[in-house]
Amino acid sequence: MALIGFNPFITALIALIHPFFVSVIEINHNEKEATIEISVRTFTNDLEKMMGADAKTTIDLSQANQKNKADALIAAYMTKRLNLNANGTKFNLEYVGYEIQKESTWSYFEVKNVKQLNQLIINCEILFGVNDQQINIFHVKSKGVRKSYELIYPKKSTQFNF
Repeated sequence: MALIGFNPFITALIALIHPFFVSVIEINHNEKEATIEISVRTFTNDLEKMMGADAKTTIDLSQANQKNKADALIAAYMTKRLNLNANGTKFNLEYVGYEIQKESTWSYFEVKNVKQLNQLIINCEILFGVNDQQINIFHVKSKGVRKSYELIYPKKSTQFNF
């Protein structure tokens, strides 16, 4: 019984010794609206670090008085680091906004006028530079089918076919 009570402590200790470097990108093709909806979840401190380095500034996403600056930095950073090519056409991501949930930041984007999604080529360098163990996990849904893939640094591109 003592070991069972001890397991959360061991798990926490392991996490401190070997932290995770993961982002999760969810991409959903909304056929009804003819849009691609993108949600990017990153650890807030990693995102702040990389945006700050990129723009040569500092940012605290939790500070309401920095909201406009945060919006501009997130939009610039993510659209530079995440590129989508759907059905042979490169699309620009339209920034929608962000929200913080505990230690994570969710960034939201949209691509309009995509009636069908048969092929999606993704080029992603989100948080490359934080750690050489960075993993970007993709969950892509189109036509009711969900597919997933892990991009492990230094690999930066993948393709989904539906």
